[in-house]
Amino acid sequence: MTAPHLPPYSLAQVPMTRFVDAPTLKSWLHDGHEIALFDVREHGQYGQAHLFYGVTLPYSRLELDAPRLAPRRSVRLVVYDEGHSVATWAALRLAALGYTDVHVLRDGTAGWRAAGFPLFAGVNVPSKTFGELAEQVYHTPRISATELAAMLARQDDVMVLDGRPFSEFQKMNIPGATSCPNGELALRIGQLVPSVQTRIVINCAGRTRSIIGAQTLINLGVRNPVYALENGTQGWTLADLELEHGGTHRYPEVEEAGESVAQSGMRAAAQALAQRLEVPVVDASTVRRWATDPQRSLFLCDVRTPEEYARGTLPGAQHTPGGQLIQANDQYVGVRQARLVLFDSDGIRALTVAGWLCQMGHDASVLDDGLASDLALPEVPAPSVPALPVISAQSLAHRLASEEVLAIDLCPSMQFRQGHLPGARWSIRPRLAAMLAGERRPVVLIADDSALAAWAALDVQALGLSVSLLEGGMAAWRAAGLPVQASGNTPSNSDCIDFLFFVHDRHDGNKEAARQYLAWEVNLLAQLDALELASFRLPVLRH
Repeated sequence: MTAPHLPPYSLAQVPMTRFVDAPTLKSWLHDGHEIALFDVREHGQYGQAHLFYGVTLPYSRLELDAPRLAPRRSVRLVVYDEGHSVATWAALRLAALGYTDVHVLRDGTAGWRAAGFPLFAGVNVPSKTFGELAEQVYHTPRISATELAAMLARQDDVMVLDGRPFSEFQKMNIPGATSCPNGELALRIGQLVPSVQTRIVINCAGRTRSIIGAQTLINLGVRNPVYALENGTQGWTLADLELEHGGTHRYPEVEEAGESVAQSGMRAAAQALAQRLEVPVVDASTVRRWATDPQRSLFLCDVRTPEEYARGTLPGAQHTPGGQLIQANDQYVGVRQARLVLFDSDGIRALTVAGWLCQMGHDASVLDDGLASDLALPEVPAPSVPALPVISAQSLAHRLASEEVLAIDLCPSMQFRQGHLPGARWSIRPRLAAMLAGERRPVVLIADDSALAAWAALDVQALGLSVSLLEGGMAAWRAAGLPVQASGNTPSNSDCIDFLFFVHDRHDGNKEAARQYLAWEVNLLAQLDALELASFRLPVLRH
């Protein structure tokens, strides 16, 4: 793949870039000090081959996501790509945002591999690897798709709970299943499954959330027989069984649940489990003191549901649904060895989730009194979005007809395929300069996120071109009754660097893709070295 031609913000700064070689970076990752390791390629490229602890921070979203993933600007930070091209420019942009300790991995992923260190495909790799290890350590009971299908056909006393977020449940689910994300299981299980005779089966789309969900209930001492559905919805499809789509059956909202004897008992169980796992419980004054520590990063994590978070949270907190904080930790926390402080409103969920995070090797604590505490932290300051002139849909249509302007669509590649402005070209930030080489016309950017377009516009302006934004994006274009056209397979698969086919094909009826994905998941553990394996801390619990 050819390197993108990026705009010269300040070529004089390039020789000042600080590089780190692969062996040194490897030692940094295991020296016990904080480090943010960012893969600044686009998501599809990242998912093909990346470092085990590499966190995806695409150059196209750099300024949008960096402050959230690495809130402390003095954190030791390393960026990489497959060489130096995007990473060098990303380092300069991060420095412009105020990050003071930025390094580029010398020779990128190629240098990492040449030093004898492995690269990993897929996403959320540390979390998925941990799930596989948890199954080995705890010997989590599992049940096959055909066994579960037979139980359901006989109308046995069995409850199928889907441990994924509700949005994923709606895409496809086991027939008759109820959506209950893993982070909600401890709180809701007594209401969802009142009889201890009922068999409970936890499923996800693949393996690890099934395992973690089932083992959560087992570790909490739930008396029901509990199983993980082997290979989740993919295993169901591979057994030639039909999934349902558009499911709506989910756990009751908090106001419907209320306090119960079962929840009181589960709170005691969560407290006992947290004590065995040595989960720290800290008060608000301690967290306030941590927030002023210049040497440590702090993430305040609200593990409740989206609905609860929307109704109100603690100042300075981010929404990190409990199950996803375990499963996709790198989407919320970009600093290895950072302090994580979790809270809820019930004294059950945060303790349960923090127990898993501690076993994953994170420095996780639970805020005493949770939502009822008086904790208020300052918001992480976001960089000011550059101003960008706008153009109306009707005006753009007129100017496109006369070929006065060039329209570039920055929406996701799959969205562009489904529908875009006639005559618009698809591109993505790291490829803008190459696309615009020799161009003299004004450029109009099209994006759902105006801030994303505004940051990309910096690269266009650096080429000396005038740039504006379609006001209201594609929604305004459609509302104006203007034509939209689909493009089949344009951009080509190889150009869709923002889309990871490896992850998505398995859900589109491609059984071979599902088999390959499940094999990849099972084989993750075999790729770890001793240091990576030692970062996990999994005790065997006995009740």
